[in-house]
Amino acid sequence: MKNLIAVLCLFAGSASCFAQAKLPTAAVIDDVVYTRPARLVDIGAGQRLNLYCLGSGSPTVVLDAGMGDSTVSWAMVQPAMAKTTRVCSFDRAGLGFSDAARRPSTPVNQAEDLHALLRAAGIKPPYVMVGHSLAGMNVRVYADKYRDDVVGMVIVEGSHEDQSAEGWALSAPGDKEKYDQYLKDQHACIDAARQGLTPGTKMFEKCLGDTNDPHFSPAINQAQATYGATEKWQAAVASERENVFYASADETRKTRSDFGDMPIIVLTHSPFPTRTGESQNERNRKTLSWEGLHLRVAAMSTRGVNEIVPDAGHYIQYDKPQVVIDAVNEAVWISRGL
Repeated sequence: MKNLIAVLCLFAGSASCFAQAKLPTAAVIDDVVYTRPARLVDIGAGQRLNLYCLGSGSPTVVLDAGMGDSTVSWAMVQPAMAKTTRVCSFDRAGLGFSDAARRPSTPVNQAEDLHALLRAAGIKPPYVMVGHSLAGMNVRVYADKYRDDVVGMVIVEGSHEDQSAEGWALSAPGDKEKYDQYLKDQHACIDAARQGLTPGTKMFEKCLGDTNDPHFSPAINQAQATYGATEKWQAAVASERENVFYASADETRKTRSDFGDMPIIVLTHSPFPTRTGESQNERNRKTLSWEGLHLRVAAMSTRGVNEIVPDAGHYIQYDKPQVVIDAVNEAVWISRGL
């Protein structure tokens, strides 16, 4: 469903660019687990987060989805990973089937929520943390706060604390101001959800986009449309959007840049196609900058690597699922000393 499984194009250089998840045409995700909560776990004071685990073994792989996404983001890779070890995906506060967020949706708050979730669910460390897009910053903050619990990271097209500064410097004048205005406009969706978003209306289309994605079963599309129309979902997504380039970037910037010999595998889709009104030279400079940001993350470990994944979009786990599966398995095997 467009805009529900979409994320902000965090390095587009465009103020309000969204990248639709690029699923293989033949793929249809229809597992009923994505139409309802898998396991609602109380993380304290009655706040519940949705947790979905498969497989067994150690370390546990923890999958953190991109901006606004839910457990369904990992549907094409989690079952395969579970053949190697235990793998858990979850919905951050306010998203998917989880209860509403009580704090701003920033990496520190979300890392603390995840830590509470894993402890309450009895999912003991060690962990291999996997983050897509926005969650690329989340898992780094988690690994910094709970260093003894984390034995590896896989970052799929991860956001970076310096991407907005570099991206806007390479973009047309005024893009930052356009983005800030876009954030203000999106708050109207929270108010609309509070009043009730009705399918077929302009506000519903603006706030949720196309709710009939052919790559998902009708039941999953309906489930996403239902929670996407809620005030809690609209508020959580708005908070992630308004913090990603500001408070979230600042929190990530304060974390360590040396993780010793922890395996860090970064997956980067490249090259990027040019956008409307953009020269090839401008796009080339943005592509090199994006790759450079990911190289910096890989360089945080003596076992770090940045793997370029051609013929894929922002959602590598949909376009090239085996690449993600192999990267996670590699981090698991390294952590086991194999």
